[in-house]
Amino acid sequence: MERQVEYLKEYCSARGYNLVDVLMDVASGLNEKRRGLKKLFEYVINGKVDVVVVSYKDRLTRFGFKYLEEFFSSHGVRIEVVFGEEPKDLRQELIEDLIAIVSSFAGRLYGMRSRKKKKVVESFKQAIRDR
Repeated sequence: MERQVEYLKEYCSARGYNLVDVLMDVASGLNEKRRGLKKLFEYVINGKVDVVVVSYKDRLTRFGFKYLEEFFSSHGVRIEVVFGEEPKDLRQELIEDLIAIVSSFAGRLYGMRSRKKKKVVESFKQAIRDR
């Protein structure tokens, strides 16, 4: 993550962007309660930013990127994705999406750091690998 942050800082500097903040969440893109995401919404709504720079779309959100893009745009804010999307085949993308969904729901049921959540997610991953 640190390398991504440094790269994005250099990227912004090279384009003459005034860096307002660096927001990082160590959480699933499915988690809507991320502190950094909430802070980003505050910046957008209060007109404190005009460009949001992210390395990949899924770093901002796992699903619903277009909704965020439209909402931000309605406040005069543009999302700039540096690398687009990480190249994946359809099977890999589906597997990652399913794991993200199971992780999110298991985290809600059992707590994000619980052993039970980790066990459920690992069991699901194993079941996918066995196919």
